[in-house]
Formats: sequence, structure tokens, C-alpha cells
Amino acid sequence: MRRADRLFQLVQLLRTRKLITAAALAAELEVSARTVYRDVADLMASGVPIEGEAGVGYALPHGFDLPPLMFDAEEIGALVLGARMVQAFGDEALAARAKTLLAKVEAVVPERLRKGFGRPEWQVWPSMRREVRAHVERLRRAIDGRRKLRFRYLDQQGAETVRTVRPLCLAFWGTVWTAGTWCELRQGFRNFRPDRMREVELLEPFADEPGKDLAAYLRTVEEDLTRERAGGARGAACRRPSRAAERVSKNPAPLWRGCSCSPSNPLGASSSRPQDLEARRGWIVAHTLST
Repeated sequence: MRRADRLFQLVQLLRTRKLITAAALAAELEVSARTVYRDVADLMASGVPIEGEAGVGYALPHGFDLPPLMFDAEEIGALVLGARMVQAFGDEALAARAKTLLAKVEAVVPERLRKGFGRPEWQVWPSMRREVRAHVERLRRAIDGRRKLRFRYLDQQGAETVRTVRPLCLAFWGTVWTAGTWCELRQGFRNFRPDRMREVELLEPFADEPGKDLAAYLRTVEEDLTRERAGGARGAACRRPSRAAERVSKNPAPLWRGCSCSPSNPLGASSSRPQDLEARRGWIVAHTLST
């Protein structure tokens, strides 16, 4: 590890803990305690306000921030690609913020790295209609503000219902968004696709209730996945995986009965695929936008 990287990690460790000893820092950084003492002394000499002393421990005052960080070429590539994905598939407000973010970073990096912001070989083509972007933005703001939503919804069969929901999280599936919610009509958790929503309107705020919040939603997702995984394992043991998948699709968990989109099958697919369960779980958990 380069010394500059080690010093950066040292500051990060000091920022995340109230008090940490040199021995603990040495174990985290995989160096000797003497090296830690020397690094701390150098940081203090350069103006970093580290408090403490050898034998007691070290800490940084609350609110201390590092100066702007520098990026390497790979990090800029990741930043550009991620920002383009937000511009292509995020709502209009987030897409605008992604654009200004790139402009701000480009303005402060060295000249040799600025060519990485063009990257014409990395293209992410927008494919979301404007009204869908508007629905995603309204969902995101409702999640942040803990506000209910009401909308007309068209299911896979074209049947329309009016739903009032407590939005809990958003998940992105490569080309399609889904919203995990507590549905007041069904009195249970349901997933809805923004591209199937019409006339989305913000309603009054709501308070989290046990059994209707994000934690309960994610627990239910895990339980649903466990049941599907068990169904897939039984099918594999019988050497008839297609029948196993059929059994799972015909006998969903009671909580999702009668709904085309369950938490483990949010896109409304007609059958379950046990081999995809971990991928589904990863998307739902990793793309949760509200904690």
C-alpha cells in the first residue's frame, strides 16, 4: 500500500470511531504501531487536528472533513458510467444532478484525466418515457418524505384498480423500476411498476408502523425467497426442475395470492426461476433508496 493511501485510510478510521488505539490502527492497516505513531505525527504536523496521545488513543473532532479527493482513471470511468446510467434511467431531477456532478468533478481534476469524461465508447441510451420518469421522481420524494401515494394501476391482464400505498423502496432491474409498498387496498405488501401507473398523486404523511414498514417488507422478501428456494431444491432432487418451478408459481405464499407482482417476483413473471433468487434478493436490497 502506498503511504499516501495509508494516510488516507488512517484519517478515515479516525473519523469513524470516537477513540482508537495505535495498536488497533496498526491491526487495521497491517503495519507496526511505530509506523502508526509516525504517521499520526506527520498528519498532525500537516494540520490534521488529531486529538489524543500514545498509550491512550486517537480521535478526530466531530465534523472534521477531508479536502477534495483526487480520482484515478478507473474511478473516473466508474463515475461517468454510473452518472450516465442515472441520466438514462433515473428521474429528471436525479438526471440533472448527475450531469452537474460530472461537471463539478471535471472542473477540479488534472487536465490529463479530463479526457476520461468524454468516453464515447461507453453509451447508455435513455429508454424511459417522460411520464415514467415523473412517476419515479414522485415515488422517490414520497419515500423520502414518508407520504402516501394514490394512483390508477394497470396489471398484466389490463385490469385497472385504484391503489393507495405507503411507498417503502425503489428497485431497478436493468430497464424497469419497481416500487415496494404497503397497499391499503390489499392490506399487504405489493410491488408496482411505475410504467403501469397513471395519475400519481402525493397524499398525507404517514408514520411507520410495525409490520407495515421497510424492515417488515424485507423480512417478507427473505421468507418468500426461502420458500421458493426450498421449492427449487425439491424439484432438483426429483430431477424435474420445470415441475418444481410450476409448483412454486401455482402455489405462492398466501401474502401474495392474487397479485401479479410479489416481492420475490416483482416484474410479474408468470413462473419462478429458483436459480435467479439470489439475484432478485440482491437487486431489492442493494437498490433500496430509503432506510
